[in-house]
Parts: sequence; C-alpha cells; structure tokens
Amino acid sequence: MQRWFFLEDRKRPKYRVPQKIKERKEEEMAELLFQQWVFSVTAPDIEPREIVFITGNIHELGEWEVKKIVYLEKREGTFLWSKTVQIPNTRDVLYRYGVGVINNETNEFIIRKWETNIKPRIIRESDLHPTIDEFGNYAKLSSLTRGWLTTQTLVQFKFLNNPLKLRNRLSGRPMHIKVTPVKLSFGNESQVDDSSLNADVSDNDIPYTCFVEVATLDNDQSLCLLQPQGQFGREYRPDDVIIVNMTVSDHKALAYLVDIYSFSNHASIENTPCHVGYTYVLPNMFKPSEGMIQLPVTCNVKHRPLGTIDIEYLIIYPMTEGNNNFEVSYSKFWSKTWTGLEVGHRGLGASFKTRGHTIRENTIASLKKAALSGADLLEFDVQLSKDMVPVIYHDFHVCISLKRKKEIERLEMLELPVKDLTLEQLHKLKVYHLVEGRTHEPMVFDEDTDEHQPFPTLQLALETIQEDVGFNVELKWTMEMKDGTFELNNPFDMNIYVDKVLEVVLQHAGDRRIVFSCFNPDICTMVRNKQNKYPIMFLTVGVSERYEPYRDPRCLSIPAAVQCAVSADILGIVVHTEDLLRDPTQVQLATNAGLVIFCWGDDNNDKDTIKKLKSLGLHAVIYDRLDQYTTKEVKESIFLVEARESQRELMKMAACGTFPPTTDSTSEPAISIHTHDPTTAFVDLEYLRRKIGNTSTATSLESLASSMDLRDEFEQLQKERELIVAIGKESQLKEQVNIFKDSFPACSSKRPRNQ
Repeated sequence: MQRWFFLEDRKRPKYRVPQKIKERKEEEMAELLFQQWVFSVTAPDIEPREIVFITGNIHELGEWEVKKIVYLEKREGTFLWSKTVQIPNTRDVLYRYGVGVINNETNEFIIRKWETNIKPRIIRESDLHPTIDEFGNYAKLSSLTRGWLTTQTLVQFKFLNNPLKLRNRLSGRPMHIKVTPVKLSFGNESQVDDSSLNADVSDNDIPYTCFVEVATLDNDQSLCLLQPQGQFGREYRPDDVIIVNMTVSDHKALAYLVDIYSFSNHASIENTPCHVGYTYVLPNMFKPSEGMIQLPVTCNVKHRPLGTIDIEYLIIYPMTEGNNNFEVSYSKFWSKTWTGLEVGHRGLGASFKTRGHTIRENTIASLKKAALSGADLLEFDVQLSKDMVPVIYHDFHVCISLKRKKEIERLEMLELPVKDLTLEQLHKLKVYHLVEGRTHEPMVFDEDTDEHQPFPTLQLALETIQEDVGFNVELKWTMEMKDGTFELNNPFDMNIYVDKVLEVVLQHAGDRRIVFSCFNPDICTMVRNKQNKYPIMFLTVGVSERYEPYRDPRCLSIPAAVQCAVSADILGIVVHTEDLLRDPTQVQLATNAGLVIFCWGDDNNDKDTIKKLKSLGLHAVIYDRLDQYTTKEVKESIFLVEARESQRELMKMAACGTFPPTTDSTSEPAISIHTHDPTTAFVDLEYLRRKIGNTSTATSLESLASSMDLRDEFEQLQKERELIVAIGKESQLKEQVNIFKDSFPACSSKRPRNQ
C-alpha cells in the first residue's frame, strides 16, 4: 500500500509540469503579439514651457483622442524627445507628433501645433527597429498646423479704421501697441514700476498658459503671419489693421493691459521707445462674443487723459460637443488635382433673379439636380431658425401673405426675419421670397412635393444628397455696412450660431468633402479655431460697383482678403468675379500666398467666362444653371472619379495577387465570390478603406460600390489575371527548358517528332 501511495506522490509533480509549460507558452505568445518600441523625435523649435506628445491609432497611443495623448520625455542637453511604448506586432501602427502646454492648475492640455499630413506616420508590421523622427517632416513632406481650442478660450483684439486718437503733440510719431493679459487678484497686486520701459506688470501677473500672438495685415506676408508679441508690441501706422490673439484658460479672471509706446521725433530706429500711455480692458466689458469698446488712454507720467482708443474684440469659446481628434485634418489640405472645380450656386442656381427657373433655389430638389448635372461641390446658405435649427436659405427675410378683410384680389406681404420663425412655422406657413413679396406676384409654383419646399435642414441635405458630391456651406451672418447700418441686427450670439452649424456637420457629414465660407472674417476665425477637420474660406466682394461696401477694411479688396486669410491661417478666399476680371493677376497673388481661390458672381453664368476663369488657374468656379453651362463631358464629381480610380487599382492588385498583406490577421480578402452566384463579386469595403487610407476624396466606398457594375469589373479582372497567370506559366516553362538544355547538352539536338 505504501508503494502505491508513493507512486501517486510521484505522479503529482509530473501533472504540474505541463501547467508551467503552458503558462510559459502563453507568456511567449504574448511577447510575440507585442513589443517595446522606442518613439524618438527631434524638436528644436519649441518654447521652454512646451512639451512634445504622440498620438496614434492604437489603445497604447490614445486612439487619436485629445485626452489620451502620450507625453514624451526630453533628453537633457538635446532636442531629442522619446518614450518607450508597448505596441502590437499584428497590425500597422499609425501615429503623429504634436506640441503643447499643460495647465498645471487644471491639468488640461493646450495644443499648440501638430503634424497634419493626410497620411500619418506608420510602423509596419514587418518593421523591426525604431528610428529617430524629425518633428513635422516625414515622407518628403512638411505639414505643421496650429492647434484648435479644446478647453482654452481665444480672445482677439482688432485695431482697425484708425482706432488711436491722441493729443496733437503725439501725432505723426511712430507708435507701438502692446496687449498683456494680467491676472485679476485684487488685494494682492504686485508692485508696478512706472518707470519701466518694457512692461507695466511683473511676470507673476501674466498667466503661465497664456500665449499672445500678433499680426499686421500688410503686403509683406511675413507680417501677416501670427507671431509672438515683441517686448514693445507691434508697430502701428495710420490705416493699419493689427490683430492680437490671446489664448487663455480663463478669460473672465483676466484684465488686458493695452500699452502705447512712442518714439520721439528725433529718435532713430535703434532707440528704445518711450511708454506714453495705457488703458485696461476688464472682462465685464465683454457682453456678446463680439463688439467694440472705446476707452480713454491715460498718460503714463501725469495719469491724465491722453486720448482714446477703439478696440474691436472677438471671444471664441471651445465647442462643448464635437468629435475633433488627431486622426485626420483637411483644414489646410487641397489636392493638386482639384482645379477648375464646378460648384452649383444655391444648388441649380438663384431662382428669383430671372424668370425661367422651374426649381426653387436652396432646396433638396435644386441640390439633387445640380449633383446629377456633374457638380463637384454644391454651394448653399445656412442660417438658424428661431429654435436654433440650421436651415438652408439665402435671404435674411421672408414674406408671408396677409388676408385683408375687404380686398382679397391683391396680395399683401409682410416681411419677417428668418430668425423670428421656428422650423415648424417656416415649414407650415405659406412663405414667399422677397422678390415675390415686393412684386406681389408668385414666381415659383412647387407646393406639391417636399423636395421643392424651402427651408430644408442642413442635416436633411447631408443625409439625402449623394455623398460623393462635396458641400460649400456658406455661413450667413449679418455685416455692418460702411455707412454704419446693418444688414440685420445679429439674432444670435456668434459662438452659439457657429456651434450649432458645426455640430450638425461633424455628426452627419460622414466622408463628404466639406468647405465652409463666410463674408464675415470673424466667423472664419471662429470656424478655424473651433474644429480641426474642415477648411474655411473667406468670401469677399472686393472692389465692386454692384454692391455696397462693408465697414471692415478686410472686406474691401482681394489683397486685403489674402492678408486676412494668411493671418487667420485658413485655406483660401472666394472672390467676386467682377473684381477678378478687372485684374486677373490677383489670382496669382492668392496662389503665391499658398491659398486656394474660388470665384462667385453673375459674370460666371457664361460658358466662355467659365473657361477663361479656369484658364487663370482658379480652383473652383461658382455659377448658376450648372446643368446648362457645365463644361464637363462626363457629369460626375471629381471626388467620385478619383475614388473609382483608386478602387479599380486596388481591385486589379487584388485580382492579380499583388495586393499588400493585410494589417489585421482577421481581415477577409478584398474581393470575394458569393457561394450562390459565382459571377457576382462583392468588395470588403472596410478592408479597402484601410488600404486606401485617407485619400480625401470625400466619397464613401459604400456609395461608390453601389454606383459601379462590379460584376463586369470582376469578370474583366478575372480575364486579366488568367492572362497574367498563363504568361507566367509559359515563361516558367521556357526557363525550365533552357535550364534542362544547359544541364544536358547532348539532349539539345532536334529529333524527329516520332522518335
């Protein structure tokens, strides 16, 4: 019995050994699935308080989310930043670098700049050894873009239309203006040295995470670019436009010190300027998101009034809702192949300017017809209803009919602002266009179908119109005219208006190509800083005899629009053709500044003019009646054509067996055959999307595949593949025969077939 018990004891350790082997195998398997990777990047041109971060498509790199970025560590005495991260070995890893600042008080991160090449950096599954990257430069491209507002606020001061009015003794002297955010800590103020020549506040009074940048709109493009503010601010000359941007964490806890410096009449450029006056802007002076404040300038020595200064301000808050991340950005991207694009104005055209239009402008029917006519982009106007729903409509007012008690023969019209009617009222009321109201004669009879009704929502357009057609969304905002009147009293706060439109687009645009535009340069600045995905373009009338000029000097000419676009860091400008035809060299003025340029206007409604404008190098032409004036032979959007070519190339590669290996071991082949019908092919769209990457075609492969006859395409590819295989077999056979001949020379002589 003891022996048997002994034998049982001997078996127990043998039973435990396989468990250890199994555990070891699992550990080895885990090591094979993951590895430690050292991310290293050199970043010489960053400020001392800034840090470098990395983000990517895997969980370990934060999956492109702002709140999950990975901070790198700087190696002392060098510009090298690095971090060891565990990455998977079973897929390609995509990543980008960026630079920002941590707010020590709130632990929130402020993005200063980041890499925005359309295709991110990549570590392929087959890569074995890390390399040292260079911040901003890879794949022979350099693309760094400013960050957007995540938690911080942008406060902008604008000095324009000769805002500084001082005593006569200072007139004609060179002046400088400097703006400094100062903490509001009453009772604990730091001591101010009035004799200081460079600042009136100590460094402790300036918030750590506050950045002040300044630009002057000038023919010198270097002055238009936002740059850190100098010790004595920026030079101010009569008729200058100076833009000061301040990125702050809590703008309500800050005051803004505006210092005025001057040189004596006999001073040289090398001399130090004298501090002559100052004023303070307090946070309670800001009422809406934008406005103007007139303040006294106090003498720095005698503390008496020295004059006045007009400060126009703009406050931009971050969006509370949105899907902004680091995956991709088109804010400064425009493909070289996108030239001479055709844009349908208000869909198929302005329907109330001339008779003969059967489709009402800015309706789903008008947009659909223009899309079927080959439009690359559809231009339309968006404003808010009273209940803050983005709707598509051009004019700020509509007319409703009144029924008179005694006379019913003549229609009486009442003009109402669109912003005073809810979406339900806009849809249920019988509304007329302003032209119809003033002529007392209806021009469009289209009450029978929903698609012809005015005031479709922006969301409906995004969900209804085919996705391969891009949208040029014009944001309607009232402007002040040069005579001091307004097109309409601003109905909403500017931040609320922009947020409502952006939320709909970010949630429902999908893969569609979107371009925003606006006549108001402040709206352009807002859209640029609130989100990082879509581009914005500045609309301008320029020099025109047909329209009344605006008060804002940034709107008065094409050169001013170019300078404004450069300072706002936006994609480009949309100019009035009347001004462009007067001086076509202005196209080169915009393109030399690195801007995209569209044009709009009634002059475009002519085939010859459209061809001429395209020959000038314009990126897009916006015009009416696209179905009649289009110059396209094939009526398809350029985004659909490019996406189809990319897909065909991928399908050919797959059919020929030359498709790159998948990055995911669970992926299905790109092309498969239905078991019930072997002649019908379907495409694994998710797989193709990963292979195509970010091609910026704004076309979903789902809609693309549905528009193609994949059966014919597949049959053709099968024939090509069979031909390639046959040629390959023939060449292999010849090669084998030659080898056989070389190995056995005696057998190489020809013999009769029957032997």
